Amino acid sequence: MKKLKSFLLAVIVAATGVANVQAQTDKPLLSLEAFAAKLKQSKDAQILDARSGEEFTQNHIKGAINVNAKAADYQQRLNDLSKDKPTFVYSIANGRSKVLSNELRAKGFKDVEELPGGLANWIGSGYPIVSTTKKGVSLTKAQFTELTGSSQLVLVDFGSRYCGACKKLVPVLDSLKAKTGFTPKIISIEVYDNTTLAKELKVNVLPTLVLYQNKKEVWKKQGFSSVAQVEAVVNQTKTGLASVK
Repeated sequence: MKKLKSFLLAVIVAATGVANVQAQTDKPLLSLEAFAAKLKQSKDAQILDARSGEEFTQNHIKGAINVNAKAADYQQRLNDLSKDKPTFVYSIANGRSKVLSNELRAKGFKDVEELPGGLANWIGSGYPIVSTTKKGVSLTKAQFTELTGSSQLVLVDFGSRYCGACKKLVPVLDSLKAKTGFTPKIISIEVYDNTTLAKELKVNVLPTLVLYQNKKEVWKKQGFSSVAQVEAVVNQTKTGLASVK
């Protein structure tokens, strides 16, 4: 009987430990404004960029250090961090940052906050970043407006080559381009090369599709869209154009 009681006690303690870890990893995200305010007020804050080294080199939040899970020195970088200092984690969205945040909490870090919506939300909402390089085509607002008027209907894809969700949208766009009856011109914008434009247009989720009619925005969708969804919106817009004529 004593052995049974000891066994049950051990099970209860183990279950409690699992529950505590689960509670830590399931911590709800702050709002973007609350995250920014806490970051500004925190002394000795540790800001961790969970993206690749290439992404970090292009742009990052001031004071951040790159902690890339695929890098050879990943575990050493984690070991060099303080578990007692407030720690702020981000990636392009909330994929890699969530994994890193959960790992830090499991390791005993006391105060870990994850940037809601990731760097895409940070940039699109107008918060500052450090840009060290410019690769690819960087458009001004005037140039972008000219592009949206290059056809009666223009579908703009705001995304990034580093964004997993954006990659899932590529086959959709390729299918639309291949369709004979699909009339909108499709333009893809690399947000990492156009952070100023993303800020001006308030593009804070990747991917984001925007349909323009004669330079005027008529539809906007954040996240994934299917071929059928885009076609339905385009057909509805074309029907409206026809009725006006």
